[in-house]
Amino acid sequence: MLELALHVLDIAENSSRAHATLIEITISEDLGRDIFSLEIRDNGDGMDRETLERAMDPFFTTKKVRRFGLGLPMLSQAANATGGRFSIESEVGKGTVVYAEFRHSHIDRQPLGDIAGSLVALIVGNPDIDILYTHRRNGRDYVLDTREIRDGLGGVPLNHREVIGLIRNNIREGISELNGE
Repeated sequence: MLELALHVLDIAENSSRAHATLIEITISEDLGRDIFSLEIRDNGDGMDRETLERAMDPFFTTKKVRRFGLGLPMLSQAANATGGRFSIESEVGKGTVVYAEFRHSHIDRQPLGDIAGSLVALIVGNPDIDILYTHRRNGRDYVLDTREIRDGLGGVPLNHREVIGLIRNNIREGISELNGE
């Protein structure tokens, strides 16, 4: 994967398959400390100890359509290549937390990429799952909470074409404001 947004989408899709009802995605950029981090937290099924230990094996997956699971090992490698770190915690019945930290300025740090597109794809494919997306940059926050959006829609589904267009534009504008654009 060439963009961090694709890692986010891959891990969040795993959360949806694990029956999560809430997926929290947090991206934090601290330029003063030269840190870029992402965290994906869910309240899904979680993993037992054996599955958690095997999760970093690229030849292990619980998916039935392919025989390898490269997402987590690739994200870990990407973080470590920048002098960062990676962790995964999980508990059966409580969910999973994936955390990756990168040196922000490192030449090998993958770009964030189209996070708006990844979030929209996640929402379109999983309209009944709540998504809380927080993007922090140097003490300023942008937050998208599908629970709040859903409450204001009066029964219109989140994956309605016009709603998705508004969500995509809102994310792009919010991140542009964080970047001072």
